[in-house]
Amino acid sequence: MHVFNLEIFFCIKRMYCSYIMIRGKSMIKIKSPSRLHLGLIDLNAECGRVDGGTGLTLEYPHVKLKACKAEKMSINTFPGSEKILNGAKAVLGNNNGISFHVETTVPVHVGLGSGTQYSLCGAMAANRLYGLKLSVRELASRTGRGGTSGIGIESFENGGFIVDGGHKFSDKKTFSPSSASKATPAPILFRKDFPEWYIVIVIPNLKGAYDKEECDLFRDICPIPLSEVQEISHIILMQLIPSVIEKDILYFSRAINNLQKTGFKKREISIQPPIVGKLMAKIHDFGALGVGMSSFGPTIYSILETKTSSEKLKREIESFFKNNIDGEVIVTKANNSGAVIEEVAYEGN
Repeated sequence: MHVFNLEIFFCIKRMYCSYIMIRGKSMIKIKSPSRLHLGLIDLNAECGRVDGGTGLTLEYPHVKLKACKAEKMSINTFPGSEKILNGAKAVLGNNNGISFHVETTVPVHVGLGSGTQYSLCGAMAANRLYGLKLSVRELASRTGRGGTSGIGIESFENGGFIVDGGHKFSDKKTFSPSSASKATPAPILFRKDFPEWYIVIVIPNLKGAYDKEECDLFRDICPIPLSEVQEISHIILMQLIPSVIEKDILYFSRAINNLQKTGFKKREISIQPPIVGKLMAKIHDFGALGVGMSSFGPTIYSILETKTSSEKLKREIESFFKNNIDGEVIVTKANNSGAVIEEVAYEGN
């Protein structure tokens, strides 16, 4: 006489239920870009607006993930993975689940905008899987992104070279980073495909300011003198934007150099470890026409016309790293299309 084993029965039942759930299930694939934040425009606010900024979307590094409906939220863990889950929860609440598998990542707290991309990836996966039909800007508002800079949101949606118009100061009432701001995403003033130039990304093995440290810096540094805000505006309007339209790498490089010398960017650079300034100077010595720091750093970038010159610069920086500090050098191009989002058949067994 056989004894019925309840444990085996329930195990088979769970497997069968999972099989039924998976059949016909769709999967969302997302490839989301990183970005360079070239500089904030107005941290004075005398005119009634604050923030504003300019940035550039990158083809690499990028986030690449798969997501499908599940009984609960789950993800393979890595630095920043909680932002993907939180992005999904901001859209769905705690009543629905998604299983995420992330294949490639963007380094966190180095100035490449990983927080916004992770949050939007999680939110967009939830949006598509559950048929909510929310816009990217609605997803950004729900996840609390874009309260200072609109660059990362536009990078996700459309890519390219971007200038945003900031916020009414009456809406923010204080100087603060995106992570601590409740303002809605900033309007986009200008967006243009970036030329087919090579972008050398230099990531020293350091971390930039974030969370409380970042909030404290905004509080301590701001307001920036109005004269410097006016200088930044002049550089962006009469040098940076025309150089992208006319595909003039010399004037673009001059504009990047000028942005490092004034306004909030000048203060961001001043708080970096000395090795960052030394590295920026060395990249100039290696022949780069323009050298800038992205966001709060420590990522540094330079734009070059040819693959040969960019690969040569990469080798020279890697040689410098061997004798000074660990780091990574990446040669990439601009992403002019934004995130790629696909719905495909479930790939599970």
